[in-house]
Amino acid sequence: MVFPLYDDNPLKLPVKPIVTWLLILANLLVFLVEIGGSDAEAQAIANAFGVTPAALVGSTPAPVLTLLTYMFIHADIMHIFGNMIFLFVFGDDVEEALGRGRFLLFYLLCGGIGALAFVASDLRFGGPLIGASGAISGVVIAYAMLRPCAKVTVLISIIPLRISAFWVIGAFVLTQIWNLEAAGKSDVAYWCHLGGMVAGAVLFPLMRLPGVQLFECVRMPHYPEGPDPVGTARLPDRKPHA
Repeated sequence: MVFPLYDDNPLKLPVKPIVTWLLILANLLVFLVEIGGSDAEAQAIANAFGVTPAALVGSTPAPVLTLLTYMFIHADIMHIFGNMIFLFVFGDDVEEALGRGRFLLFYLLCGGIGALAFVASDLRFGGPLIGASGAISGVVIAYAMLRPCAKVTVLISIIPLRISAFWVIGAFVLTQIWNLEAAGKSDVAYWCHLGGMVAGAVLFPLMRLPGVQLFECVRMPHYPEGPDPVGTARLPDRKPHA
């Protein structure tokens, strides 16, 4: 497993990433509610607030609002930890580039579009899709478009390494695409990830604040001159997590 820990890219504007912090807090509070009850109660929460493709496109009425609520529900501690660490590392820079209001809208749109991509990939799937990975996939792609050369410290197994963002994000993207073929047999909703990434790639250039440049390579004084070359889960008839 590869987990980003932090990036060394300084923010150009001294703006606190309030929305990023509030999104992390909201996800953690909902997760505490989930684990505070029984397994049956946690499953009931997933069923009520997750996206169920068969219900969304079938004759059974399904609340469209679940396209938003599903991304705040997580299956287990590793599921929420993986999603929140990516949001923590990459969200602040993207929030700065978009502004707080636009960032929140961008996050929710990427998550919603990611859910729709998953629904389109398996219209008859009867279990709820849960997790924030669709939204966070969009954030990750936006970061790659914003500062691909920023240094990111990642944990590979137990080994910390400091590498350029485009290597980290490139590996994340290739993993999602590589696993699409096995998506129907996996607990991970790779189509949700892909939908979020595509949404991020399209929306970020359109929503960025005036003056924000794309593919900017950050050069810090201690860097060499020149540019330096991350789970939504799908549990059959249970809760696939993003």
